[in-house]
Amino acid sequence: AASSMFAPLDPYAVVVLNDHDLNDDIDSVDPELKTMLGEKVQLFSFDQCLKDKVEPEGILTLCHAPTDGTTVDSLGGKVRVVSNYGVGYDHVDVQAMTERGIVVGNTPGVLTEAVADHTLALMLAGARRIPACDRHAKGPMYQKYENMLLVGRPVQGQTVGIIGMGRIGVEVARRAAKGFSMRVLYFNRSRNVEGEEETGAIKVELDQLLEESDFVVLLCPKTKETTGLIGRAQFKKMKRTATLVNVARGPVVNTDALVEALQSGEIECAALDVFDPEPLPRDHPLNKMDSVIMTPHRGSATSGARRAMAQLAVDNLLLGLQGQKLKASPNQSAL
Repeated sequence: AASSMFAPLDPYAVVVLNDHDLNDDIDSVDPELKTMLGEKVQLFSFDQCLKDKVEPEGILTLCHAPTDGTTVDSLGGKVRVVSNYGVGYDHVDVQAMTERGIVVGNTPGVLTEAVADHTLALMLAGARRIPACDRHAKGPMYQKYENMLLVGRPVQGQTVGIIGMGRIGVEVARRAAKGFSMRVLYFNRSRNVEGEEETGAIKVELDQLLEESDFVVLLCPKTKETTGLIGRAQFKKMKRTATLVNVARGPVVNTDALVEALQSGEIECAALDVFDPEPLPRDHPLNKMDSVIMTPHRGSATSGARRAMAQLAVDNLLLGLQGQKLKASPNQSAL
């Protein structure tokens, strides 16, 4: 634990970025995370720093708060570390941090199992129409057994195509292959030989994956290359009975194209944990479709994963504040 790893020291000033508009409320920070930090740091909101001219030495980013060069520059010149509570860091301008000599930390590994479980849950919920079944079972129309009511799609023995064969992709492949005897295809920048050996997954080009998969699962990071990766042309290649599962980032999918694909019957179902924009406007067409299943960006939201993420984020923060090597960092090697 962090408390046993670091010697007592004067509190470091750390700003918490906890909101897309940077209208932060320190009181809303997870109490367990505060306990992990103990008396080693003093937390400030972004507004507090500007108002009281506090120059923080570290930044703790929560809830995908945007963190760019302009934000950091407005806080003075003392920031040494940005510790992100989460594995994805597309909201952090890593290049800008590197240019300023600021190390960025993230929390890979500790949420892999939780996100893989959630991905399978979305696949199953889509295939077996679980939300619609739940609504019907609780509603006034459920008066008798009906043989062909809300018939779903099989999962056992079907083909799943995974876009992004990193840690989480491999765990999804393992669950699909070993738990449901599924054929696993994957599309990735590079071949994952270890993942292939563990799961029997087959590397293919994107078009083949789209054409042959019953479930297309997005688990890739958001980059320039993956933004808008799934659009109108890709939906036209998918099976009309296919389910799209997005547990990556919302902008990997063209939202307008997804609406059109569902409305026209180009695909049958979408199971989404992420959106573009996020959250969607409350009157958005996707919110009104029975063929769409949504969870509010809950991929890693288990008590165990959250605790481990908090601990790793705290450890990275304290290590960075003391000028030591972080446990996980996308830019440490460039500094």
